[in-house]
Amino acid sequence: MAKSSFSFKTDSWLVKRKKYHEIGGKALAFVCAAVVIILTLALVYFISTKGLAAFFINKVSFKEFFLSTQWWPDRPPIEGGPKVGALPFIIGSLAVSMLAVLVSAPLSILVAVFMVEIAPAWGQRILQPAIELLAGIPSVVYGYVGLILLVPFIRDYIGGNGFSVLAGFLVLAVMILPTIISVSTDSLRSLPRQWKEAAFALGSTHWQVIRLVLLPAARSGIITGIVLGLARAFGEALAVQMVIGNTRKIPTSILDPVMTLTSAITMDMGYTTTGSLWNNTLWTMSLILLGLSFFFILTIKIVSKRG
Repeated sequence: MAKSSFSFKTDSWLVKRKKYHEIGGKALAFVCAAVVIILTLALVYFISTKGLAAFFINKVSFKEFFLSTQWWPDRPPIEGGPKVGALPFIIGSLAVSMLAVLVSAPLSILVAVFMVEIAPAWGQRILQPAIELLAGIPSVVYGYVGLILLVPFIRDYIGGNGFSVLAGFLVLAVMILPTIISVSTDSLRSLPRQWKEAAFALGSTHWQVIRLVLLPAARSGIITGIVLGLARAFGEALAVQMVIGNTRKIPTSILDPVMTLTSAITMDMGYTTTGSLWNNTLWTMSLILLGLSFFFILTIKIVSKRG
């Protein structure tokens, strides 16, 4: 009888211990999730207050900031006062990033189709490590390779001084290849095998199955990969900064030098003082990049939801 009572007490203690462990685990997970949410909200609040200060404290007009091409944030009043038009930087970021996606997206989709549907097993064993290697190369290495090889090639055989929109979007196109390829490959591999078998049973060729069945079915995942690649292209700073020439003017061709939002922030932030007009306008550019990130995330959510 005493032995049975001891066994009951031991089982009860083990149950309570498991219950306490479960409560502690849930509490720890909740605290970690709350910390991430608080950090995100704090970051958004900090960048928003800093970015909006240029408009509400320094009294910069929205029209001047978004539509003007004059960038003289440190010019004294005796020479006409500061000018903080960010239009060349915005156009530079859009031009370099969009052209990079236009080059990289079709190539990435073709590589993903080749890996999933065409390549033999040995081909996949070669391609997969190559893509992972591209993803692991630091951005400064991409920029340095572009500076040493791509810029002289453009200058000698195409035109211009080499530092150009062309060099920037080619470097970016290579950098975002692994992102789009990986997401597109996972999307194609997740499709039910029965769809392909049904298409073959109806007499479709392999290319017809890929073009008319698999790619439309994987469209949501492919678009997600393209949007993620575009988001990385917008946020890249160092590699692009090394090859685009960093000229504060709107480019008229792909052989002209240009400056992006990220390049302007990294190059000028060290010369500003906190709270100054120059400093606040750079924070406004950071806020624009943050808003673009939210836009890309929202786009992915909408695309994933609609399928």
